[in-house]
Amino acid sequence: MNLGILTGGGDCPGLNPVIRAAVKTSLRYGYRVVGIRNGWKGLVENDTQILDLNAVSGILHRGGTILGTSRTNPYKDPAALAKLKKNFKALGLDALIAIGGDDTLGVASKLAKEGFDVVGVPKTIDNDLTGTDFTFGFDTAVNVAMEAIDRLHSTAESHQRIMVVEVMGRHAGWIAVHSGIAGGADLILIPEIPIKMAEVCGVIKKRSARGKNFSIIVVAEGAKFDGAEVTLEKKLDEFGHVRLGGIGELLAKKIEEETGFETRVTVLGHIQRGGSATAFDRVLGTRFGAKAVELVKAGKFGQMVALRANDIIDIPIEVAVGTLKTVGTEFYEMAHSFFG
Repeated sequence: MNLGILTGGGDCPGLNPVIRAAVKTSLRYGYRVVGIRNGWKGLVENDTQILDLNAVSGILHRGGTILGTSRTNPYKDPAALAKLKKNFKALGLDALIAIGGDDTLGVASKLAKEGFDVVGVPKTIDNDLTGTDFTFGFDTAVNVAMEAIDRLHSTAESHQRIMVVEVMGRHAGWIAVHSGIAGGADLILIPEIPIKMAEVCGVIKKRSARGKNFSIIVVAEGAKFDGAEVTLEKKLDEFGHVRLGGIGELLAKKIEEETGFETRVTVLGHIQRGGSATAFDRVLGTRFGAKAVELVKAGKFGQMVALRANDIIDIPIEVAVGTLKTVGTEFYEMAHSFFG
């Protein structure tokens, strides 16, 4: 069997453990593994490499992806889609493992419906894919954000400042909520609930009244101000997404204007998705990679691996990409009870 593997969308810690596990499991079954470089773009351009034991040796602890990645959407260009389908057959691929988030798996789901043998592995640092309790990379991002919050506490208290920490989270505030709770943030702002400046300033003033002239505010990049996302530019990527950014700066400016407290911003950005994965993400990635090959072996195409409780199961890819998994009211209310 010729088995293809690709990684698409944003990179995140845990991708290389998935690749390593998938390759090692495949080789035990005597499969030949073809790495597709730079996501769907590699399949359009026929850019590949053979993945053997030497290729995956020593990559478990490495961040990013040895295959490279892109945000290419072949369904946006009929000519590109035709090349992809032609190369899928020309490479002699019997099956393909697509590792990615909502966009990458959306393409995989469409291909599966057209008769291509595809298996999905969920990858999104935002942890917003439906059907799986957690995605690899999320735990690492939360730990990076938590450590940053811990470090900012000391300078915030020393200088009696408000510190705004902007973390990732386009549509879902999972990183913000988890890191904010773990880091003892005084306020957490997420995309699911529009920002209310009265509440933000109220928390700051309430803390000041009891002698706490500093605060830590965690805000997800996709949090909405006046009902709209804050963007760096209006240009859309191939999947129709704008480039988010600036909510932290805007929030800090409003806080200073309305409270008089000196406010500083830390934007963690790509720091959250770089570097080595945590033990949890390495193990989860390994389990996902191995399970994906087992699905191929069993002929269960159009399926995606997922974590449910502590079990690795499989669900239809189309179910995973149908709706986003967002922070529920009950969970956020629990976090809200610790504000201030």
